[in-house]
Amino acid sequence: QVQLAESGGGLVQAGGSLRLSCAASGRSFSIYGMGWFRQAPGKEREFVAAISWSGGSTYYSDSVKGRFTISRDNAKNTVYLQMNRLKPEDTAVYYCARLNRGTYYYTSSYDYWGQGTQVTVSS
Repeated sequence: QVQLAESGGGLVQAGGSLRLSCAASGRSFSIYGMGWFRQAPGKEREFVAAISWSGGSTYYSDSVKGRFTISRDNAKNTVYLQMNRLKPEDTAVYYCARLNRGTYYYTSSYDYWGQGTQVTVSS
């Protein structure tokens, strides 16, 4: 059984930074790609960033490219999302997920999800 637990969310002013963490339990973390998604009230869950199992490849949505950085530490079974220059439109619940198969962009490609952490950016 795999469990994912996000942390690091909070309230921040526009232009500020936050670092989200996602700790994974269970074996074989290091052989799976991981992704971050977010969901704002009344909107569908959307892709934010993904990282390959080795960390050698990363992918970002256009809305966060250049501001967010995804990374991972396989020794700690943890994936991170560094968020800089935050904007009010980044306000959402952020979820991490394990990539099972398919394209990193789609929610259906992920098999395990965390409970989410709230990020609120004030203007």
